Amino acid sequence: MFLSRVSIERPILASMMNLVLVLFGIIGLSRLPVRELPDIDPPVISVSTVYPGANAQVVETEVTERLEEAINNIEGIKTLKSESREGVSNITIEFDLSRDIDIAAQDVRDRVSRIRGALPLDIREPIIAKQDSDASPVIWVALNSDRYTPLELTTLAERQIKPRFQGVAGVSSVTIGGEKRFAMRLWLDSDRMAARGVTVLDVQQALRQQNVELPSGRVENLDREMTIQTRGELKTADEFNELVIRVDGTTLTRLRDIGRAEEGAEDYRTIARARGKPCIFLGVVKQAKANTVAVARGIRGEVAAIAPTLPEGTEMWTAFDSSVFVEKSIAEVWETLAIAFGLVVVIIYIFLRNVRSTLIPSVAIPVSIIGTFAVLYAFGFSVNILTMLALVLAIGIVVDDAIVVLEAIHRHIEEGRTPLQAAFKAMEEISFAVIAITVSLVAVFTPLAFQKSTTGRLFLEFAVAVSGAVIISAFVALTLSPAMAARLLRPVSQEKPRGLLGLFERTLSRLTDTYGRTLTWLLRHRILAILATGGVVALLVLAYRSLEKDFLPLEDKGRLFAMVITPNGSTSEYTDRQLRQAEEIIASVPEVWSYGAIVAPGFSGPGQASLGVVFVTFKDRSERDRSVKEIVNGPGGVAQRFFADVEGGIAIA
Repeated sequence: MFLSRVSIERPILASMMNLVLVLFGIIGLSRLPVRELPDIDPPVISVSTVYPGANAQVVETEVTERLEEAINNIEGIKTLKSESREGVSNITIEFDLSRDIDIAAQDVRDRVSRIRGALPLDIREPIIAKQDSDASPVIWVALNSDRYTPLELTTLAERQIKPRFQGVAGVSSVTIGGEKRFAMRLWLDSDRMAARGVTVLDVQQALRQQNVELPSGRVENLDREMTIQTRGELKTADEFNELVIRVDGTTLTRLRDIGRAEEGAEDYRTIARARGKPCIFLGVVKQAKANTVAVARGIRGEVAAIAPTLPEGTEMWTAFDSSVFVEKSIAEVWETLAIAFGLVVVIIYIFLRNVRSTLIPSVAIPVSIIGTFAVLYAFGFSVNILTMLALVLAIGIVVDDAIVVLEAIHRHIEEGRTPLQAAFKAMEEISFAVIAITVSLVAVFTPLAFQKSTTGRLFLEFAVAVSGAVIISAFVALTLSPAMAARLLRPVSQEKPRGLLGLFERTLSRLTDTYGRTLTWLLRHRILAILATGGVVALLVLAYRSLEKDFLPLEDKGRLFAMVITPNGSTSEYTDRQLRQAEEIIASVPEVWSYGAIVAPGFSGPGQASLGVVFVTFKDRSERDRSVKEIVNGPGGVAQRFFADVEGGIAIA
């Protein structure tokens, strides 16, 4: 074959071509994003509508149901889910994998705009957005204090911490959970309002008319001009208390006559705690193609740098970090890759019993594996568990072509040819055989890349990684392997191996003899062999049917999320009391490293139930004797103690 002949005649050219593959692979590896699994996000569209002041039932009937009716007949909808909470309607539409996400989003916008006139006038414009798993925070940082209120912590986070986090490479945005925004709260006395004939609408109208800043133009003369500023916006509680609500002749009714104004927060119903203390959470969202591990490392570095500069009595730490599991999983696969490489080299040496012969297929492994990262980068894939496992699998495959080439050249050397002559002769005979091996292997794995299901998309990167490694190994076998064999191999020595290699040779000879006798016996008793094979196949089918089936295997990631749902009509204070009891139970578990809780306002249902979320981060697996499943569901576990100790009427998921 022309390529092999040129490589044998010009070994430096063959070496440089393969080094280029290695160089591109290293560059691709340095730029590939790292994530746990491939990006298999289905086309999902969300429609969020805010209806201020409306309870869940009103939101359900006036907003959610009307939007569902309009959206429901769009082509390609797989599932449609809705949630109605106090003042908020959320609809999630998942489309078939065949639908283009941009076209689906446009269809949803069109249907929503058609019925906009049928929706209540007081709602805010519906927000139609494409959902992306990368839009979820990869790391949550907790900020709490014994001296400062959540309102003050929110201000601190907005002004000092959030800008620092946004400056980290790969960060898309930073969200603040459990935040308390400054607001002026007006408390009205119904008895005093009734005595003066004032309604809530009067107060609302007064605020709209008097608490406003309007452009007032400018004043100018022949020499100078000045811009006029009308200071109509109220700033302090005293100014709000002087707000005129109603005028009856010469009688003025001010806000202080029917209530009071005080500085406070917009929302008192949302409560957040970390390690039992009031806090706020900063969630860091990475860019779509950013490296999860690198972003998390950058944020942890910023946390360590910011912590000493915080006011006294303020504490900040990483409450949840999804990159820890990803980083350790990828590290373990790298270790497996190194072990697999070492075992393959040792096994090749045991069979070939020659360092020079072992070197030739051993070089094919790193060139093929590293070069595959260039293929992954070209396709826009990532370094994840499945692509790394594909490379572990490929280690045992990529050496096949090189071993075939080595064996063919070795055979011609045994027949008396020089290594250079043997290389030319062997490559003339087996070049197309190497190509056939490669095509057959690629034909096995490539069909995985054409599946349209979620599972197919999950294994797309796996299939491309294996196929890419196999194709590169064929290139190495046709170029570098014959070039090395022509220069490194020596005439075969007839001396029998000694020591461990001799023992292995004798053992292998006995196994070969035993296999030959067994094969001869089976050929004489073919019916018995066929029946035994059928029995084994039947046992395999029974074993397959008895296996549990799941999308992905369960793994101990060292974290727990639990939702506590209180009865309909429960207040945030009631839910908070239940969560405090749950936190006490969790804090008593020695394996817990960090925990927190969030109380959210009422959400969908016949009434207005209240929702509490508890999240727990456990210590590293090496530092605990039990799995998360045992800690939560085992005898005397968290779930069992929760139901035993917390008041009735609570559901935990």
